[in-house]
Amino acid sequence: MAEAATEFLLNNLKEVVKHHAYLIKDAKGNVEKLERDLNVFRAFLKDTAKMRKNDEKIMNMWKEIHDVVYEIEDVIDFYIAKTNEEGRQSRVTRLLKNRAATLHSVGQKVESIKGRVEEMKEEISAHKLEEDKDETSQIRPPRKTDVVGFEDVTNELKQRLLKEADYFDVISLIGMFGLGKTTLAWKIYNDQDINLRFPTRIWVSVSAQFIDKEIFLRILNELTTLNDDLRAKTGSELADIVAAHLQNGRFLIVLDDVWSDTDWERLRAALPPDNTNTRGKVLITSRDKEVGVVASKPRRIKELRFFTEEESWELFRLEALGKLECPYDLEPSGRTIAENCDGLPLAIVVIGGILFKSLDPNVNATKREWEKVSKHVSSYIDGEDKTNRMKKFISLSYEHLPHHLRHCFLYLGLFPEDYQISASKLIRMWIGEGFIQQKDRYNSLEEIGYKYLQNLISRNLLKSVKLTPEGNVKTCQIHDLLGDFCRNEAATENFLQEIKYNNEGTRVPPTSNTYRRLSIHSNFSYFISSNPPPSAARVRSFVCFSDTHHPLAPQESTKIIEAFKLLRVFDVQPLKFSTIDKEFYNLVHLRYIALSFTLLKLPSHFNKLWNIQTLIIDTTSPTLKVEADIWKMKHLRHFKTKASAILLNSTNSSDSTNELQTLSLISVESCTKELPSRARNLKKLGIRGTLSLLFEQEAGSLDSLRNMENLRKLKLVNDEQQGVKKLSRLPRYDEFPPGLRSLTLCSTSLSWKNISTLGSLENLEVLKLKDRAFTGNNWDVNDGGFLSLQFLHIEQTDLAFWRASSHHYPKLRSLVLKNCDKLREIPIEFADISSFQMLEMHTCIPAVKSAKEIKNKKIEAGGSEFTLSAFPPIE
Repeated sequence: MAEAATEFLLNNLKEVVKHHAYLIKDAKGNVEKLERDLNVFRAFLKDTAKMRKNDEKIMNMWKEIHDVVYEIEDVIDFYIAKTNEEGRQSRVTRLLKNRAATLHSVGQKVESIKGRVEEMKEEISAHKLEEDKDETSQIRPPRKTDVVGFEDVTNELKQRLLKEADYFDVISLIGMFGLGKTTLAWKIYNDQDINLRFPTRIWVSVSAQFIDKEIFLRILNELTTLNDDLRAKTGSELADIVAAHLQNGRFLIVLDDVWSDTDWERLRAALPPDNTNTRGKVLITSRDKEVGVVASKPRRIKELRFFTEEESWELFRLEALGKLECPYDLEPSGRTIAENCDGLPLAIVVIGGILFKSLDPNVNATKREWEKVSKHVSSYIDGEDKTNRMKKFISLSYEHLPHHLRHCFLYLGLFPEDYQISASKLIRMWIGEGFIQQKDRYNSLEEIGYKYLQNLISRNLLKSVKLTPEGNVKTCQIHDLLGDFCRNEAATENFLQEIKYNNEGTRVPPTSNTYRRLSIHSNFSYFISSNPPPSAARVRSFVCFSDTHHPLAPQESTKIIEAFKLLRVFDVQPLKFSTIDKEFYNLVHLRYIALSFTLLKLPSHFNKLWNIQTLIIDTTSPTLKVEADIWKMKHLRHFKTKASAILLNSTNSSDSTNELQTLSLISVESCTKELPSRARNLKKLGIRGTLSLLFEQEAGSLDSLRNMENLRKLKLVNDEQQGVKKLSRLPRYDEFPPGLRSLTLCSTSLSWKNISTLGSLENLEVLKLKDRAFTGNNWDVNDGGFLSLQFLHIEQTDLAFWRASSHHYPKLRSLVLKNCDKLREIPIEFADISSFQMLEMHTCIPAVKSAKEIKNKKIEAGGSEFTLSAFPPIE
């Protein structure tokens, strides 16, 4: 961590010197000397990276460097913040002079440490050190196979789920952490036979701390459409509503990771009473045998066994080699490593992730590495029980991470247990923290960040949960045990802490004054009513993740903002601001902001936040007047809001940014002819407003769309305006961006005959039609169809007859239909599309028969990977 912290501080200093030299003019000499000394530290840290664990003297030096780097970072950031604040008053205060003196003082401390580092370097110069490998290039290819092992357990659980019963059956899968309970339950949840028997399947991650109301809302979201009335109800009221929805019909609910019998009783309140619905089933996983006994009583529980030797060896080969074939020379050391994992699948996965990164075309080099790891693992875990062995395996994997990934991995500890993390959000937060640095002009920060994400996934430290229509990672999740490791390891480094409260409103454990990142996911009222934690002044990230919102009084929002002086990442969307305190605009280090507020405008003072990269504004207003000039925000990369953002008409037409990649949603009037030149690298654009004014060239500039050469995603949301001509057509195909790959239309209410225009978009791969984008009973697909389309989403339409053939959608992979309750059938010919793999339906009852026919045809043709899911359930 010292290595990563030093690297970041050096890059931060370079940015300050390059772009904001005026802010450090009174301390420029000190800063430049610090930069030279930090380069000495960096070289030392790199040279001793593989020695520190076995040398107490080096380890202590690492800690000293780590602590002083944090101290330098604080002093520099405080200095810049205060200089910026005082600069607007055109005077240098005594406080500023004190900051310069403090910078000089910390510089002397650095000088002392540097002297001892130089001495130590001479002592170790005789050692030949192994060079670090470039580990970012070795990415594990996606492996789509069945879960390895537990075939007997899988079949037993499937038989019980598929068996008709005269009671409401709760099945309990019990086992220690790392055994693979969640993975096995997920395999069964997605099994084809289970899929057919239980078209309504709901997966709920429970975890150690949960809020009843949030769990019940998650279940209801799969059963009906959530509205404000439902969200306003109490947990007990929602439990009754959920139970009523589950009284009839066939369903499977998986409650993953239930921690105690008390937790089970809280969840049980939302399930049907015994014997009222004998067709519904519940599968729970837990580490606690007593939970299973109580939940399944009087029926037996299933205790998950450990892996057999052969199951361990099979999984090890897949994880370490990516295939079952293993070179003869590698088998002895490979089997030894697999055996030492003690039948724990998670241990095998973690160790396999380490070895996969060490694969070498030269089998002898790989053999040497495996033999070294084999000996290391044996001595590392000797005498440990299974619990401690698992923790040591994770620690070993962490030690094998290149330094640039360590901050990224530990940062995952900020997120709640079992939380599905948005990949794009995570990457942007990493960028905001400075964990990702530009290495060349060919890859953007986001592209580098995505490679980091893939690297963690390929090492099995993170798992991909959902994919985008384009096949990229959309959401990811970290195993509970790995998340615990992140939080524990991060605590030892003062890297982050989660704020928790007991029933009396006391923080547990108490928050220290050294943590750099804080997260809170519940009990906001305790947090807001208490004094800010002592570490607030040094915190770089403050994040809140919750399904419920907490309105803030003006004095409460002021209290939060005044507590944090050096924030880079401020993601607090569950907290709803009614006003923005003026102190907020002094937080000049802010790079990532995600806010919810009730304001109708974005104040011009946001321009004072000159480091801002990502700005996400959640507001209930349909429009947002942006008084800040985003074209003067030279580092802005992503601007997002669901409102129609009315951008300031900048007086200087030459104002532009090469950084801006996302601009969504903006008003029709803001889509000006200057937009393509002002945002030359824009990749994602969303427009909301009266689209007929844009398409008929009465407002905005339709020509701007065709001139956006780098635009790949476009979202068009139509708001009808009284007295304005209704939308009657789409732009011509040659008026769309030439490289467009993804298009979303909302509320456009066009006739289906207009959709043929979209078939002419040669690169279009993703098409989402939402909220009556097209209306009318008939859609006859004529001409060539959609030759490049891979993903089609249709939602809320009165379409009844859809006439098309397989050749109209030759590359279709996924079809999602929601609230298409008049659709008689899906074209049966879709079964002949070889690439067609997924059909998802929600409230499309008349079309269910054709969906089943398509699935049966797919199965007959050997399409075993085809999945069909539907609500209401297919009987």
